[in-house]
Parts: sequence; structure tokens; C-alpha cells
Amino acid sequence: MKILVVAFADNIHTVRWMNQINNQDYDLYLFPNHNHQKISSTLNTNIKIVKANIFKYLRYYFLKIINQLIHRKKHKEINEHLYNVFRANQIHQFIQNKKPDIIHSLEFQNSCYLTLFTKQKYYQNKSFPKWIATNWGSDIYLFGRLKKHENTIRQVLAECDYYSCECDRDIKLAQDFGFQGRFLPVFPNTGGFELGLISKLRQKGSTSERKIIMLKGYQTWAGRALFGLRALERCADILHGYHIYVYSARTEDIQIAIELFANSTKIPITAIPLSSSHQTLLELHGKARISIGLSISDGISTSLLEAIVMGSFPIQSWTACANEWLVDGETGLLVSPEDVEVIESAIRKALADDQLVDTASQRNYELANTRLDNKALKQKTIQFYRTVLEDQ
Repeated sequence: MKILVVAFADNIHTVRWMNQINNQDYDLYLFPNHNHQKISSTLNTNIKIVKANIFKYLRYYFLKIINQLIHRKKHKEINEHLYNVFRANQIHQFIQNKKPDIIHSLEFQNSCYLTLFTKQKYYQNKSFPKWIATNWGSDIYLFGRLKKHENTIRQVLAECDYYSCECDRDIKLAQDFGFQGRFLPVFPNTGGFELGLISKLRQKGSTSERKIIMLKGYQTWAGRALFGLRALERCADILHGYHIYVYSARTEDIQIAIELFANSTKIPITAIPLSSSHQTLLELHGKARISIGLSISDGISTSLLEAIVMGSFPIQSWTACANEWLVDGETGLLVSPEDVEVIESAIRKALADDQLVDTASQRNYELANTRLDNKALKQKTIQFYRTVLEDQ
């Protein structure tokens, strides 16, 4: 079987997905959805990278410069089109030379849109490989509500043969957008966890004895970390003895807010370096009483799954299909991502109720054994491709 994966080459979700199947009897290729991306060092070396033809890239770059000189007002739009033509031609040449059985686009707004452009430009009246479109996070749930993206999403779902996602919510959304192909099984895009290792990383004893609070530091078009930090600030009266860790704090606004929080509350707070390993983050979740993740849109947040397996009590925005994993009020608390009072109330409840967090930890670990074991999810991923290959 020959599989071409179109995806972010530097993204950990791509790496985890592809590394699950690297030791199968497949010819596995990765086509970076942007030419300038570095290849993640954790990607298995058996996976072949499709590199751009240097001469065609220089030709594209030359045309881009000429266009900027001639079309001063529209050069950005034309350059984007030129780039799409350049990248689509690379995919087309790969299809002609290697004849892959399957093209799998991980994520819509970059990978699926590029695959769609390729199919519409070169394969209107020709046979195109079986195409799987995989929904990541906000691909339809948020972008499907934006005028700029709505029509292109409909085109992707009209042209692809298979659709996969990690939320039952997104099955219904794909149907609403007109998808009439075949749905593939719903399970996390990031694969599972090595539960034997997980049990060693978790702090011994009960969750209620832990003195760490984890906050996902995304403050972006979707992330709402500042609301979580403000809610924690309002809880300062009950946070003495706790240490707050903020991870994935990439933007200056959240870095500033962390420093101001420390100055105003005197509560210990640490921004975890972006270079920290995945194991470091898991260990901290495994020492945390609470893990907070807030965004206006997401799929199954990986940080939520990490909290579940590590025994930390999740406080998660309801916009991330967390209701498909948590029982609100029992195994976690679902909150509005932008309502500071509701988030504060959830934090206070999770800090005050030892029985709640301890029972949730036990139930969530049982859930992890059922739905997040990496060996079981690897077999599902292998079967995922076999289903497509064998489908007539």
C-alpha cells in the first residue's frame, strides 16, 4: 500500500499519527502542506518526505518577485494562487510517478484545501486516488461558520471519498455540509498513551493531595488562557500552598499576564519553557490537582486527554467536545471559555471537594484504559487504512 499524507510536517499531531503506522508494510510518504516547514525530529525515519523540486521552487520565487513589482495592489492574492499552483503541481507529479493508493489530508484549512486545489486543477476528468479528509479541532466547528471558508469546506466534503474526525459532533456537521461519502471510525487524531509508562509518571497517592494547578497557555484566535488566569486570580484567597504552571504560553500577552499575576497575588506561578518534553508535561499533569483548558473551539483537546490519563481533574471549555469524554459535575467540569465567574466557581469547587476529584481520577483512569491505550488505537489506525484500501 502506498499512502501520501498531506499535513503539517512540524506538528506533533502529524508525528504521533504517522509514527503509529511506520512499521507496517506500507510505503508511507509525507507531503508538507507548506514548503518552508521543518521536519519534526521525532518523525520516524522510515517515513519518506516529498521534497519540492528546487528548480520549480526557484521559478515560483522568481514569478512571485515579478508579480510584486507589477501588481502592487493584488500581489498578495496572486502570490497565494501562484504558491497553490506550485504546491499542487508537486502533488500531481508525485501521483503520476508513485501512483499512491490513498491520499490522506490531515486538517482542512491547509492540507485539505491544497488537496482540493490539486484535484480540481489536474483531475476533473481523470482518476484521483482514494482521498481521506480528516477534520482537526476547529476545521468545521468554527471555520464552517465563517463566510470565507464555508464554500471551500463544502467543496472538500463533496470531493473527498472518506471523512474522519475525533468528535461525534463533527460527524453531524459534515452531514450538514453535504458529505455523502463514507465515515471512518471516530477516535483521537493523536493516537493513545502508553498506559504502563503513564502509571509510573503519576504522583502516588490521591489527587486531592496534589498541590499543582495546570493552565493551558493558548491565548490565540481560539485559546482563552487569559480568562483562566483571571479566574485563578479571583481565587487567590484559597490558592496558598499551590503552584500554578502555565504551558504552551507562546504569546507576549499571556507572558505579561503571568508576571502581573505573580506580582498581585504572590502565588507561585511558572511558565513552562516551550522546549519542554512531552514527558515533562505529562509528569506535571500527573502531579496536578486541576488541569484547566479554555478555547472557543477545539476537537478533543490533547491536554484534556493528558489530564484524564494523569489523574488531574479537568476543567474544560464546553466547546471542545469534552462532553463526549466527561460527565459534567462528576468526572470534570465544563465551562464557558469566556465567563470568568463560571470558571472561578469551577476552580473553587474542584479545590474544595476532595471526594469529587478523587472519584473523578479513578473513573477517568478506567476510561483511559478503555479508550486511550496506544496499542488498541494503533490497531484501529492500521484497520482505518485497510478499510479504505479494501473498499470497492
